[in-house]
Amino acid sequence: MTGELDVLLTLQERDSTLERLLHRHQTLPERDALHGAEAHATQLDARLSATRADRDRVAREEQQLDDEARSLAEKATEVEARMYSGEVSSPKELQAMQADVEQLRRHQRTIENRELELMEAREPLDATVGDLEEQRTALATEIDGHAAALGTAEAEIIAEMQTVRAARDELAAGIDPALVREYERCRSLAKGAGVARLVGTTCQGCHLSIPAIEAEQIKRSGGQPLAHCDNCGAILVP
Repeated sequence: MTGELDVLLTLQERDSTLERLLHRHQTLPERDALHGAEAHATQLDARLSATRADRDRVAREEQQLDDEARSLAEKATEVEARMYSGEVSSPKELQAMQADVEQLRRHQRTIENRELELMEAREPLDATVGDLEEQRTALATEIDGHAAALGTAEAEIIAEMQTVRAARDELAAGIDPALVREYERCRSLAKGAGVARLVGTTCQGCHLSIPAIEAEQIKRSGGQPLAHCDNCGAILVP
């Protein structure tokens, strides 16, 4: 029985190794780096979307003013064409037409000045959008790099876990199934140590002492029947 309990200690070493590997898998720095870059990308996307919206709004207003200025220019040109066509001979009517042309041109200049202001307002927005797009492109490359590094790190750990798991299962197959079940039950309750070596009167699972008489009885029993630590509940191996 003591031989099987010794093998059980080795089984626990395998299980502990699997736990450490799982913890490594869950706490990979590559994953934190990827999540950080993705969070940055989300913030950058929001800024880029808002800046594009502002830029596009200004551009639409600019285009509307440009269309209006062109329309006013065309109307003024049409009136001037009639004035100089010889079709109108009345001085009063010509004077009224000239006044219309001047009003149209004044309105056109006002619209064009406003359009110029919008063009000047759009320039820094265009520059900001361009800068943010460059940052986003660089960040996308960074995210791809982090994702690739994470995939490599995860694959290495998973491969190691599969190797350890296979060795663990092979080891467990050579132990009495009832003993394995008892070990797993104790390990679940103790959250780690399902079996522990008894050194002197000290359980190596919780590093607490048990009564000397009890420790002596366990050592003489050779592991049969199973003895458990009074403190942590682990199976004791004499």
